This record gives sequence, structure tokens and C-alpha cells, in this order.
Amino acid sequence: MNRRSLIRNVLLAGVGVSLPLKGLWAGTKSPLTRPYHRFQLGDLELTTITDGYVHMSPVHPGFAPEVPAAQVNDLLKKNFRPTDYMDLGLNILVVKKKDQVILIDTGVGSTYGKNSGWLMSSLADAGIAATDISTIIISHGHPDHVGGLLNADGVINFPNATVYVSRLEHEFWMAAEQDFSKSTFENKDLLKTYTKATQQIFTTIKPKLQLFDDGQVLHDCIRLEIAPGHTPGHTITHIYSGNQSIVHVADLIHSDVLLFPHPEWGFNGDTDFHQAIATRKKVLAKLTASATPIFAYHLPWPGIGHARKKDQAFEWVAETYAYPQ
Repeated sequence: MNRRSLIRNVLLAGVGVSLPLKGLWAGTKSPLTRPYHRFQLGDLELTTITDGYVHMSPVHPGFAPEVPAAQVNDLLKKNFRPTDYMDLGLNILVVKKKDQVILIDTGVGSTYGKNSGWLMSSLADAGIAATDISTIIISHGHPDHVGGLLNADGVINFPNATVYVSRLEHEFWMAAEQDFSKSTFENKDLLKTYTKATQQIFTTIKPKLQLFDDGQVLHDCIRLEIAPGHTPGHTITHIYSGNQSIVHVADLIHSDVLLFPHPEWGFNGDTDFHQAIATRKKVLAKLTASATPIFAYHLPWPGIGHARKKDQAFEWVAETYAYPQ
């Protein structure tokens, strides 16, 4: 099986292991032009670009698999959201510090359908050349985060970049067998299939791969923190300059209206369902207490906002903009 066929069979890894194939290809058409959002964080220039989106249908039991569907649907309705599908963003962050250009995650790649795989075009639209990318941080090994490392022919898209993956994450995916016994996702054969895809990608990029441990600092502006549960080495990225900071939470949370008020409901794409819940609560509590801005990979565009305490849980307060920028 070649790389294109293999990854096509695992379309729904990460956000996707819970999604029926027919749901992926549904949804609206891709835009003629792709947006980007550029802003300053101290001395750093940050740019949000889009790799597209995943059309998830149905919502339950992918979300809140242990909660009655009626309860999930009720909360969706109260937030004026559809109950039969959810579009999950693929927000990608680029950090520029002088001559260092840092890409955090790479999207789904070239075989995920017309509604996604826009990374290379989005970079170009934002004036960022693939050859200028010097560092790539991979939050975890699901194909919707590592797929864009290679093009359709299996060639590395970023020839000048060092790729950072947590040691725990790399060991998990490259092991002879993976332990998915604590996941609520039932199709274990599909899990094995997308494991092969991730292994193939990691093998291809091996000459450029750099493994890191918890607390690794890069370029004096980034600190990498292991936040396990979604995967064993799932990583959130602290970005800072002067007294300003933002935290890229990767796949800590997949829905603004479901998992902030109910972090305990969970998501069945999590490798360790209950550990992911505990990590989600812990990280959100810290970010709420510190009022630190958040960048979220799968929340609505551009994925920037704050977590705020509400009742016994949290709520998402999205950043707003008066005009496109």
C-alpha cells in the first residue's frame, strides 16, 4: 500500500477517528481565497493560516460518548449549533522571530479531501515560503497534524526545517504495538491503519527529526509542555516575548460549546479518554487563572480567545476583530 492510499484510509485520525467517511466529504466548498490573520506578540510576528476543516457527522457519540445524545443535542441547540454535524477548524500557527520561522503542526496533507489540505497554498497566500520554515513543532502524531509534512509523492514539504516531536509521542507511534485500550473508539483496526501512516511519515522525516522532553525551550520564545491523554506525548506550546504570551493547546479541546462547559464529556479520538479529561481540566484551570490567551487548533477560525470560569467549569471567549486583518 502506497502512502497516498494508506493515508486516505486513515482520513479521520486525531479529530477524525470518530467520524464516518461519508461525513468527511460533506460540507461546503472551499473558498477561492484563503484568509490569514497576522498579529504581534511582543517582538514576535504570529500568523494564523488555515488548512481547511473537517466536517464531522454525527456529533454524538464522537463527542461525549458516555453521555445521552439528547443531553448533547440540547446543549448544541442552546448555543444555536446544528445537532447533526460539526465543522472542526484546522488552524495552523506560524511564529516568526527574526530569521527563525516556526510552524506548529502541518495539517492533513494532500489526501484528505477538497475541504482541507490547504497548508501550502495558505502559506503562500500569507507570503511565507516553505523553504523559509526553519522549525516545525508537531503537537502529536495524528495524521491531521503530521500529514502536511510530506507532499502527495511522499517528499518532504519543508526541506530546511528541523522537525520536533516529543520523545514519548515518537516512542508510542514507532513501537511494535500501541495501547489503545483506554480509548473509547471501538474500531481498533482503523487505529492500526492510521498508526502505519504515522509510522511511514516519521520514518521519512527521520533525518530531520529532533526528539524533545517535557520543558524543552526553543529559540528563547517557545516552551514545550507534555499534556497527555489525547495521545501519550501530546504537546501544548507556550509562546512568549517580553511580558506577553499565548498557549497553543493543540488537541486539548475540540469544541467550544461542548467541552468548555463539560470538559468531562470527552472526545473519543482521545487515546486515554479519562487522562485526557483530567489534563483538559488541569490546563484550562491554569489558563483561566492566568488569563493567558489561547490558540486552539480545532476551534472556529481563527482559534484565538480566552478560557473563563463559569459555574463549575469554563466557557470560551473568542477574540473578536472589527475588520479582516
